Amino acid sequence: MPLSPVRTLRPALCLAAALLTPAAMAQTAPAAPAAALAAAPAAAGPTVQDISLIAGTCANCHGPDGRSTGGIPSLRGVNERHLLARMQAFKAGTATDATVMTRLMKGYDDAQIQALAQWFSQEAK
Repeated sequence: MPLSPVRTLRPALCLAAALLTPAAMAQTAPAAPAAALAAAPAAAGPTVQDISLIAGTCANCHGPDGRSTGGIPSLRGVNERHLLARMQAFKAGTATDATVMTRLMKGYDDAQIQALAQWFSQEAK
């Protein structure tokens, strides 16, 4: 019985995956000069593109671009401090009027929550 293409490719895929692990890539990558590493800017937090991708998950309930078409509140244009306080309360589990938001917000770090509040508070252009 001939082997299926999947069965014959699997060892090759496993080998390729093993060769592309971060540890393997670090061994083959040229070392960066220490001066270049020291001069590299510190992580400035999520980029606008990152936030728009993260905020895209909010569209399931809060509508495209944060504008709800149903009974769930819209987020677009709401005061940034209010949004931040609400999201922090959801994450801390202190918002008593929430359903799934307490679970969802636990997946975001503080920088992402701050960036989401800022992103939604701005009126879309």
